[in-house]
Amino acid sequence: MAEYYSSFDSGGKRWFLQRITAVILIGTLAFHFFLLHFVNHAADINFAGTQARMSQVGYFTTMVVFLVTATFHGVNGIYNALVNQGISGTPKRVAKYGLTLAGLLLIGQGIRVALAMAGITL
Repeated sequence: MAEYYSSFDSGGKRWFLQRITAVILIGTLAFHFFLLHFVNHAADINFAGTQARMSQVGYFTTMVVFLVTATFHGVNGIYNALVNQGISGTPKRVAKYGLTLAGLLLIGQGIRVALAMAGITL
């Protein structure tokens, strides 16, 4: 029988955050699919319409929440998959800080684009 190991401690902080971000992603993805695939059809989506949607506080907030939760969920999942495969020591630290940096850069760039699409300049 194969040994089962998970880097997620059941009930731990990373375990909890992975589950919470999954729930948030389900909600934001449902909103996205409903709005952009049923309310607005693909042929009707254009740059001006995207700018108009991003200028609405609710839509903008939803997209930023989606960006942050998807990035955390993905980065945390990749890190834990590496840990589950047995990575340890220096490679584990490199993965941890490299993925953290990549996640922060992705969030920063995503927010920068979202602000530009909403017409907000800093």
